[in-house]
Amino acid sequence: MDLTVKTLEGKDAGTISLSDTVFGLEPREDIIARVVRWQLAKKQQGTHKTKGRSEVSRTGSKMYKQKGTGRARHHSARAPQFRGGGKAHGPVVRSHAFDLPKKVRALGLRHALSAKLRAESLIVVDDLAAAEARTKLLAGNLETLGLTNALIIGGSEVDANFALAAKNIPNVDVLPVQGINVYDILRRGTLVLSKAAVEALEERFK
Repeated sequence: MDLTVKTLEGKDAGTISLSDTVFGLEPREDIIARVVRWQLAKKQQGTHKTKGRSEVSRTGSKMYKQKGTGRARHHSARAPQFRGGGKAHGPVVRSHAFDLPKKVRALGLRHALSAKLRAESLIVVDDLAAAEARTKLLAGNLETLGLTNALIIGGSEVDANFALAAKNIPNVDVLPVQGINVYDILRRGTLVLSKAAVEALEERFK
């Protein structure tokens, strides 16, 4: 499929042919959802924690004698049924991450790219370079392109001035092509790819 290439100033800069194996798939929501769940599970901190009976600060001596009181045969005040005792079966520090096959991850990225193209939310620009790191100037350029909520993907290295200028613009994320991922693609309204990023993605999925 051919797509018009834009400049940062909003002018046409020719066309580019996009590979159907990367950008022309029929998007499958189930695959995309699997990859998003995998990403979010990896990001989850898992630092929730309660103290068990071996961790609470209470005496370890027997509460009262074993026999003759008519009461239950308790031993430690650290037991979960007592006030100030440990929590039974409480959460512990752990990782929520799980494995997902590489082929599923790669397929999810291709489906996310195809979904953006199908929704007409994909823009290709010829070059992501700024002469000077001026946020106001870059914000004006993005407004010309109609970008208010966007993920911008550069080549293997993002131009330093462009990255600095975009840093203070709300709802705009800038990543090198190595950092492209399904979750960030979906959380922003428009996906902006440089020509270098398109070439790198098509080479990656060749």
